[in-house]
Amino acid sequence: MFELKVKTHFAGAHQLTMVGHKCENLHGHNWQVEVCVTGKELNSAGVLADFGDIKRAVRQVVDKELDHRFLNELPAFKDQQPTSERIAVYIAQKVQALLGESLDTSLTVSRVMAWESENSCATYIPDE
Repeated sequence: MFELKVKTHFAGAHQLTMVGHKCENLHGHNWQVEVCVTGKELNSAGVLADFGDIKRAVRQVVDKELDHRFLNELPAFKDQQPTSERIAVYIAQKVQALLGESLDTSLTVSRVMAWESENSCATYIPDE
């Protein structure tokens, strides 16, 4: 099994209720996002996939859907709070769908880490 990881970032604001103290106020983060993909077979060039293809899928989700947004207002979070955990799930599902559409490969998103600060992150590991 091989695993590739790409990193990116975005700025976004959210407001979380019922989690305590400062998080209940509207606030923002400069999120760091790490997306890992796995696969079993290398292609004829000896790589699992082109990093550029993975980066494009991740940037499509992050840049077009999350960057410089009030996350509470996004349709994906209409009925649930945009916590770090749910942001990681959202990115994993969207990137998986994009990879499935654009690449002729068996890449699987294996984990997504959403860092809301340099020392706090949530990791989502999809079920196999």
